[in-house]
Amino acid sequence: MFLENPVNTNPPLGSIEVICGSMFSGKTEELIRRIRRAELANKKTRVFKPCIDKRNKTNQIISHDLNEIKATCVNYSKEIIPLAKNYEIVAIDECQFFDNKIVDVANYLANNGIRVIISGLDMDFEGNPFGPMPSLMAIAENILKVRGVCTKTGDPSLYSYRKSKKKDLILLGEKEIYEPMSREAFNKAMNKSKKK
Repeated sequence: MFLENPVNTNPPLGSIEVICGSMFSGKTEELIRRIRRAELANKKTRVFKPCIDKRNKTNQIISHDLNEIKATCVNYSKEIIPLAKNYEIVAIDECQFFDNKIVDVANYLANNGIRVIISGLDMDFEGNPFGPMPSLMAIAENILKVRGVCTKTGDPSLYSYRKSKKKDLILLGEKEIYEPMSREAFNKAMNKSKKK
C-alpha cells in the first residue's frame, strides 16, 4: 500500500517502492497501474528499463496482460540520474538486470525528492536472491510482493522455475522457458532435475 509522503518535510524527500515476485505475478502490471494513477494526478513521470530486455520494443514496457507504457531504455543504472531530472516520479522495470549501482541511483533520486517505483524478480531461476533486488528491498519505504498462480498446485507462486537446462543467470524468455511455481512444486521440480 502506498502512503503519501509526510506533510512537514522541507525540502520534500522522495521515497522508494519495490514491487517484486516471481515471473507471471503482475509486477509490471502494478508498475504501469501506479504510473497511470500518477499521470491522472498530473505528476511528471518517466519510466526506464534495461536495454538487455529485448522481449518488447526498445521504447516501451508491456505487461503479460498486454498493457503498455512508454519507457526509456538504458544500459547502465548511472544513465538514469541525468535523464530523471525535472521528474517527480521515476519508475524502473526489470531492476534485477541492472548493476548494483542501481541502489545508489535509487537512493540519490529519493534523497532529491523523487518517488522511485521499482519492479523486478526477487529470486533467480535457482531460488536465490537476484542481483540488486535484496538491497533495493532493504532501502525501500514500501515493498509489495506479488504472487502469480502455480501451474502445478494452484497455490500462489513464489518461484520462477526454468524449464530449460541452460545455466546462464540471465536467460530472457516467457512461458516457453519459465513456469511460476509454489514452494512445493519448485522443490519437487528441482529435485527431479538434479536426479537426471
